[in-house]
Amino acid sequence: MRNSPHRSRAGLATGLAAVAVLGLTTVIGTALGSDHQDTPEVELSPRMDINDVYAFPGSSDDRIVLVLTTSSPITPAQSATAAFDPSLLYQLKINNNTDAVEDVVIQVTFEGTGQAQEVIVRGPVAPPATGTVNEIAKVPATVSGPINTVLGSTSGMQVYAGLRDDPFFLDLEQFFRIIPDRKPVSGPLSLLPSTPSATSFRAAGAAVDYLRGVNTLAIVIELPESELTAGGTPRLGIWGTISR
Repeated sequence: MRNSPHRSRAGLATGLAAVAVLGLTTVIGTALGSDHQDTPEVELSPRMDINDVYAFPGSSDDRIVLVLTTSSPITPAQSATAAFDPSLLYQLKINNNTDAVEDVVIQVTFEGTGQAQEVIVRGPVAPPATGTVNEIAKVPATVSGPINTVLGSTSGMQVYAGLRDDPFFLDLEQFFRIIPDRKPVSGPLSLLPSTPSATSFRAAGAAVDYLRGVNTLAIVIELPESELTAGGTPRLGIWGTISR
């Protein structure tokens, strides 16, 4: 099965949201990014919208957690039926030899709709195709089961795919005043006042979580670091893609 890329953004490879360059023994650098409804295209296709990609230490020194979030903001009313798009391929891509090309991928797909949806995780596996051409690997599922449930084992791969809170500390009133064309035309963020309630950017101690009470769809995967570094170095480049 071959998937043609659907989404691109600002000169990056299709679907690229954020690349975290992580040294598992030492952090060697980080490219930070966060993306919530930043174009009209993703407002119309929210399940294509990658919000954030994270990588951080796992439950023990030899494990790592990878996270890809999408579709924020999901309101409480929407949360009752929110689910992933079964027509999309969600991927976490890992480069472990510093050439900026993925050496290992974790591929995530979904079957069914609504709260009865099932998640299927394949990998880590060598990518069937690199770059913006995506192809589902012909390998058995590593972990599968219902969404909104912790799946897998503590010694191997553990997976959670489902709704999570989406904290977002950014002075959006001031941000939309400075760059008004980035303000969504629909949804909860479109309701923020055009005239900010503060006269300048708020101090750190007065920061506001503008997405408090709304959710994101999160794919959370914990696994042994050795499954990502095998044949390479402990320095990893990690990014996420969503394609159709």
